[in-house]
Amino acid sequence: MRGKRAVAALAGLALAGLALTACSSGNSPASSSTGGAVDGKGKTITIFTLANTQYPQQQKQFDASVAAAFKKQTGATLVWDMGASANDEQTKIQTSAVSGQGPDVYDIGTTFTPTAYSTGDFVSMTTADWNAVGGKSKFVPASLGISGPSSKDQIGIPYESRPFVMAYNTKLFQQAGLTKPATTWDGLIAQAKKLTGNGNYGMAVDYKDSFSPWKYVWMYDMQMGNPLISGKKATLDDAKTMKAYQDYFGLLTKDHVVDPASVGWTSVQALAAFAQGKAAMLNWTTATAQNTLNASPIKGDYKFAVMPTVPPGYSSLPSGGNAAASIISGDNLVVAKYSKNQALDFALVKYLTSDSVQQELYSQFGNLPVTTSESNKLEKNQASLAPLLEAGAKSVTTPFSGAWGATEVGMLNVVTQAIPSLNNGSVSDSQLKGWLTTLQNTANQALQSQ
Repeated sequence: MRGKRAVAALAGLALAGLALTACSSGNSPASSSTGGAVDGKGKTITIFTLANTQYPQQQKQFDASVAAAFKKQTGATLVWDMGASANDEQTKIQTSAVSGQGPDVYDIGTTFTPTAYSTGDFVSMTTADWNAVGGKSKFVPASLGISGPSSKDQIGIPYESRPFVMAYNTKLFQQAGLTKPATTWDGLIAQAKKLTGNGNYGMAVDYKDSFSPWKYVWMYDMQMGNPLISGKKATLDDAKTMKAYQDYFGLLTKDHVVDPASVGWTSVQALAAFAQGKAAMLNWTTATAQNTLNASPIKGDYKFAVMPTVPPGYSSLPSGGNAAASIISGDNLVVAKYSKNQALDFALVKYLTSDSVQQELYSQFGNLPVTTSESNKLEKNQASLAPLLEAGAKSVTTPFSGAWGATEVGMLNVVTQAIPSLNNGSVSDSQLKGWLTTLQNTANQALQSQ
């Protein structure tokens, strides 16, 4: 999800940030060990990314302008390799690692960084490598939280930050006699019930989305004290995971605070319902929603808030629970070891993480900057983003395990299998237990292969 309406032609991206330097670990000889433009004439590098379904036209313009800027500065041709889903992302990482060929640079979701790391086929950043992209110190420290298993062993270079929060309709809240969202999930559901009626619903939920559903389950589990994967142990068939899915499905089947049509909704459709004033709250959204919301009937009538950190069924955080407000969310850039043009790869990374491009990523798509300088500017000038910055500070990493990518996809598959039952109004415990047993086996097989 990337969003903020285009406010200027992207062809005018500043080129000053593209001061390209060589990198010591590259397979392609650098023009200078101390810096200088990389000569990429006659060469082509490929970057893998996921298609932006929310703002496809803006992404097309952005990609074209980056390629043009990169061509002008290096002479190299940049090709974008588009994936469509988390499954595509996992498959691309794994098949490229096995074959030793594929994209040179990957723009991957933070939760897939452990999967990439586990293959051993992506560059572990040295001091020289960090210097080649502008220095490690230029990045917001929190954005490095899922770059690798330790601060000294990292493959992920921060690119975009998207801490998750909830958006709420201030006008509907006021009409219901409410001032702000509750800080517990039980309290939030009670508010959602009060806000449901006359064709409107308390929450907009996207059960058919390719990314969002597993996040609810992860959050509930974390807040109840179940990490899902710890070391070589998976707890996907744990009673807490069972409850997490039941509570997530229950928003529709038990609490009746979401539109029955949401069984077929993606995140774009859930956002649209909220933007039309048909739902009072939208969970698991980011600053990328601002484009749609600021051009919608509820412009001026919405705010962001940190999602509840107390799980359903509890009035306070249970013993052993983690007050997770969000996953550490966004994108990392990783460079393939098999790439024959690593000097160019790191030059591209440096450009994409320059302040000028980071400005564009926020102004065009709503992705928060990962550079300290741009982040500080945003914090100073955009008071409405305070909840996102707070959520970022309270974010918790997903398991840094090579098994997590397959597990995440498996968690999504549980919801996909539940869609027919959700359409019929309920998901049986026996069905859910069977799916979780399969999910546990999937996680264990992935763990054993590490």
